[in-house]
Amino acid sequence: MRETNTVTIVCGTRPELIKLAPLVDHLGSACSMIYTGQHYDRSMYAQIRRDVPEPGAFHELCLGGLRRGDQLGRAVSAVDEVLAAERPAAVVVQGDTTSALAGALAANACDVPLVHVEAGLRSYDRAMPEEHNRVLIDHLSDLCCAPTSLNRHNLLAEGVADGRIVVTGNTVVEALADAFPSPDEERDALAGAGLTRDHYVLATIHRPENVDDAANLETILRELGRLPLPVVLPLHPRTAGRISAFGLDGLLRGLRVVEPQPYRAFLALAHAAAVVVSDSGGIQEEVSVLKRPVVVVRNSTERPEIEGTFGTLVPPGARIGTEVLRWLDDVPGHRAALREIPSPYGTGSPSEQIAVAVREMLGHELREPVAAGMRG
Repeated sequence: MRETNTVTIVCGTRPELIKLAPLVDHLGSACSMIYTGQHYDRSMYAQIRRDVPEPGAFHELCLGGLRRGDQLGRAVSAVDEVLAAERPAAVVVQGDTTSALAGALAANACDVPLVHVEAGLRSYDRAMPEEHNRVLIDHLSDLCCAPTSLNRHNLLAEGVADGRIVVTGNTVVEALADAFPSPDEERDALAGAGLTRDHYVLATIHRPENVDDAANLETILRELGRLPLPVVLPLHPRTAGRISAFGLDGLLRGLRVVEPQPYRAFLALAHAAAVVVSDSGGIQEEVSVLKRPVVVVRNSTERPEIEGTFGTLVPPGARIGTEVLRWLDDVPGHRAALREIPSPYGTGSPSEQIAVAVREMLGHELREPVAAGMRG
């Protein structure tokens, strides 16, 4: 075993990597990455590797395509093995995925300080696996990096010590700024897709509560198909599989189905859309920076900061269409109003604040790893 003054980041999904990319940039070769492979679709994996900056070392575990419990158990064991060999100064996890929980449990088992980026989010909905994950990670963490004061309040209410919490903002604001397309790139993206600014709806649906339930999935697709504007649907691999399994392929004919988009291209589509319909947590944050409205198709959300301003929470059903139409009644007016509302997720460089907090927690400077590890 060898000890290093480096930080090991554990993750396994595209959203985690997008949000952690600014922190990786800040830490440079003083960080390594363990990628579990939780997102295992080939095209999505290629985008993941293309979108994230290169860390000091990259360990790939290839644990995609497993049942959640099996994936968690194997990931904990595999991450534990890497941590035991590398002995980093700290482990960083982001959000509430199976990979994040695996990293937290492995860090705890190896007695390595744990940092949770995006701590303190709560939906108070125990039907969400992510809710269990985020609560467990927060209570295992030595440093909870809370995006907002509401997240800090949630942690304090659960008995997390104030000294373990720092409000940093959300790194999504940096990731989005770094990847934001130029006006020319946006125009090219729209022209290539045959779209007109403010005259289409962008939709993303992938959460189990929506796509693993045949009735919910059918309802959502039917509501999207009834909208008066073209609906662009970047089709998540999970969603595509469920649509096929449930025999709902015919409902895609009324939509403009495209492959999952690279982050920059997706931002171009989101920024020019009249309204976004999504069950994604990250998109709820992104629209507050893009100044676009979102209809959130879920039963609950861990991001209530945007409710009533940038977003409206609705369950699968007729309210999807009702709320979209409300945002379409005066698109220029809504755009102007949203531009005046600051994002609740901060400005500037949350990742720099996180890096400073990590160094303060450790009480020393980080330095380059002893060895480069194995690259993917």
